[in-house]
Amino acid sequence: MNLFRLSTWALRRRVLALCLTVGVILSALGIYAAVIANQSNTYVDDLLNRTGPMRVAGENLVTAYVDQETAVRGYAISGRPENLDPYNEGVKNANQLIATIRGQLRPQEDDDDVRAALAEVVQRADAWRAGVADPVISAVQTRGVAASQVLIDQAGTRLFDDLRASIGTLQADILILRNVVADAARQTGSRLVAVEIAVAAIIILAGASLLLLLDRLVTRPVVELAEQVREVAAGDYDKHIYSAGSPELRVLAEDVDGMRKQIAAELAEVREARSQIEWVNDQLKVQAEELVRSNRDLEQFAYVASHDLQEPLRKVASFCQLLQRRYAGQMDERADQYIGFAVDGAQRMQRLINDLLAFSRIGRLTSGFTDVDLDRVLADVKSQLETAAGDDAEIVWTDLPVVEGEEPLLTTLFVNLIGNSLKFRRPDVPPRIEVSAGRDGDEWRITVRDNGIGIEREFADKVFVIFQRLHARDAYEGTGIGLAIVKKIVEYHGGRIWLDLDVDEGTSINFTLPVPAVLVAAEEPRKEVTA
Repeated sequence: MNLFRLSTWALRRRVLALCLTVGVILSALGIYAAVIANQSNTYVDDLLNRTGPMRVAGENLVTAYVDQETAVRGYAISGRPENLDPYNEGVKNANQLIATIRGQLRPQEDDDDVRAALAEVVQRADAWRAGVADPVISAVQTRGVAASQVLIDQAGTRLFDDLRASIGTLQADILILRNVVADAARQTGSRLVAVEIAVAAIIILAGASLLLLLDRLVTRPVVELAEQVREVAAGDYDKHIYSAGSPELRVLAEDVDGMRKQIAAELAEVREARSQIEWVNDQLKVQAEELVRSNRDLEQFAYVASHDLQEPLRKVASFCQLLQRRYAGQMDERADQYIGFAVDGAQRMQRLINDLLAFSRIGRLTSGFTDVDLDRVLADVKSQLETAAGDDAEIVWTDLPVVEGEEPLLTTLFVNLIGNSLKFRRPDVPPRIEVSAGRDGDEWRITVRDNGIGIEREFADKVFVIFQRLHARDAYEGTGIGLAIVKKIVEYHGGRIWLDLDVDEGTSINFTLPVPAVLVAAEEPRKEVTA
């Protein structure tokens, strides 16, 4: 089944399996090492705290019995009681040493020989004491030293030699036991070293396996995948991206390849759209060039036409006015009316041509932008319109900004706007025109508001069209080009203009002018600090 195939295992699963296997092996070795270390501690403890004292006690036991034998012989020779002190001390020491050896013995097979040898020593010591020491002491005390010499010479030497031989056997058995314990301790130490070597080998083998696994399933596949991605990034969008690494990397490669396909598809669409946009841009460029040429020709035509019409029109107007002055009243009433129509038409034609000429000159004949103080402009405009305003008109403004532009054009702008407000006043209501300004981002928004007759909502889109009139010619004088000139001046200065329809009475016209770039640049650090 695929579930049990190693190639289908995820990298995480493989690493986990390797770690678990190594962990189980190391845990088993750790338990085994703990058992061996405990045995080693036991053997070392036996070597230091059991067999060592037993050997010392065995060696001291010989001295204790020799002291007893020497004391008995000295007592048999001298008969003095103080010669028995070493004997009594030797008996006491021998009993303590035997007790020490007996106390170190354990109920195990390795101690059986020592236990038997110790029993033999006790038996031989009891035999010597019963056969030699006690009879000699008793003979000296009852019959004198001569009687005790016979006892010592007869059996003392043989029994004591047997006792010394048994002590030698005991010492030999204790040495054998000590060697057995030392060998066992050395073996446990060797096993501990073997376990440590095995653990180190397993750790090295596991680390090498992990590095090999990561190199084969991660490092090299990632490098190959990155190389493929770089090729795609370099422009080869048709290259298929794949990975022979771990299942995770294969899935990642499939996802990246899916993203490549989607990008390639979208890029094809973008290229197609770009080609279409380039074609449209080419067409727009051609149309824009044609429009610029057409506008230039149109402006040139308007200028030339208006300029060339000036001379014949002045001649027509002059002779019509001459006819009116010289022959007025000499012909019938109808002839005077016809002459009046001709004079009025010529004068109106002159005004239309002059306005058209002024309109065509906006943006074509320029003196360059300078700093313009609108307060000063409004003062000049008020002075120019003083006659049209009369004594009852009120023109007010407050704190108008300094802008960049052409002062003559901006003066014309306000003359037209305020002039319209004075022209379209309400009967019997003193006109009031208020000019105000406010900052709106990188623009100044300027409002010119009056209390005149106002503009109906349905005419809001027509007021800025050239030669567009909303009233009869005989109701209000003018050519209908004033607001068109205003709009062109505003747009020439980089602004926009609109009619505010949400006013209760009168007319409110808003337009914008850019804030000077120097002022905007000076305010940039302040904006950053505030943020």
